[in-house]
Amino acid sequence: MNSLQIATEYLESSLNGKYIHLETILPLLKSFESVFEISEIGKSVQQRSIYQVKIGTGKTKILIWSQMHGNEPTTTKGLFDFFNFLASNTVESIRIKSQYTLLCVPMLNPDGAFAYTRENANAIDLNRDAFSATQPEMKLLKALYEDFRPDYCYNLHDQRTIFGTTGLNLPATISFLAPAFNEKRDYNLVRLKAISIINRMNDALSQYIPNQIGRFDDSYNVNCTGDYFTTQNTPTILFEAGHYPNDYKREESRKYIFIALLSSFFDNYENVVVDNELQKYLRIPQNNKCFFDFIYKNVKIIDNSVEKIINFAAQYQEILVDDEIHFEAIISKISDLENYSGHVEYDCESLLFSSEGKNNPEIGAKATFTLNNLIKFNNGVKII
Repeated sequence: MNSLQIATEYLESSLNGKYIHLETILPLLKSFESVFEISEIGKSVQQRSIYQVKIGTGKTKILIWSQMHGNEPTTTKGLFDFFNFLASNTVESIRIKSQYTLLCVPMLNPDGAFAYTRENANAIDLNRDAFSATQPEMKLLKALYEDFRPDYCYNLHDQRTIFGTTGLNLPATISFLAPAFNEKRDYNLVRLKAISIINRMNDALSQYIPNQIGRFDDSYNVNCTGDYFTTQNTPTILFEAGHYPNDYKREESRKYIFIALLSSFFDNYENVVVDNELQKYLRIPQNNKCFFDFIYKNVKIIDNSVEKIINFAAQYQEILVDDEIHFEAIISKISDLENYSGHVEYDCESLLFSSEGKNNPEIGAKATFTLNNLIKFNNGVKII
C-alpha cells in the first residue's frame, strides 16, 4: 500500500497554508454531518464553539485532539485529510470504523487559532493546564476524557523548524513521544503500549522520510496533557509535525501526519507488547535543536574598526497580517554555530556585510542586507 499516494488522494484542498481557524473548518464539519456524529461540546474563553467528531463503533476507544496551541495547524489539516479517508467506503476505512471508536476534537483552542497564538484568550498555554484545568478548553477536554474513558489518547501538535534528528543533520519532519508518568521517566506497561504504536508509525514513515523521524524529549511535567493522561494510566502519544525541506506552509508535513494516523491502525491494539519494543523506540533519534532557517557563513564585518570573518543565523518569525501568515526573517544568532545547520546556507565568501549603514549584524534586526553593496539579501533570501 502506497500510503503517500493515499494521503495525497484524500488531502482536503480547502485547508491550506498556516492560518486555519474555526471559520475555516466549520463548512467541513457540516459536510461530515451525514457520515459522522458532529456535536458542539462547549465554548472557548471568547465564546467560540468547540466541536467533537465521533467516528466508528469499535471496541477500542481513542481520544484525539488537535490545535490546543492555536498557531499549530498542520495536524488539524492532517486530521481532516484522515476524516476524508474515513468517510470513504474503502475496505481499510470500513475496518477501522468497525474496530475503533474515535472521538476527535479538531480544534481545542479556537481563540488561539483565530489570533494565531500558542495560548488561549487568557494567555494560558493549555498544554500546561492539564493538572489544574483552570481554563474552559481544558475543562472540556478533561470532561471528555472522564466520560469517554479512552483506551489511548493522541495529542497532535506542530514543532518549530529548529528541530532536527540528532547526528543526522536532517530536519525532524515528524516526531513522537510516549510521555513519562513520573519524574524518573520509568517505563511501565502504559508507556510501552504507546511505544508499540509509535514504532509502528515510525516503520511506516521511514519508507518515505528515513532519518527524519524524531523522538521528543520526555522530561516529566504533570501539567502537560500527555504526561497527565499517562499518569491516569492511559497510553498517550504526542505527535509533532515538523519541517520538510522547502515546506514552510506544511503541505508536505500534513501528508506524513496522515500516514502516521493511518499506520497506527494497521494492527489490532490488543496485540501483546513484545520485549524489544523499548529498544526499538530508543533507537529513534532524539529531537535536537540544531537548525536555523538561514545560516550565512564567511561574512566579513567591521567591529570597532577591526575586520572579522563570522557566521550568523536568521530565523523566520510568523506574523498574522490581514488573515495571512507572513514569514519575517530575523537575525537570531551570531557566531558559535558549529553545532547548527541551516535549512538554507550561504557562503558569503568574505564579502562585507552592510545594513542600514552598519557593517555588523545585530540580533533582532531583519535579515535584509547587502554584501559589498552589490549582492542583496531580502527577508533572508539572496536576490539573484
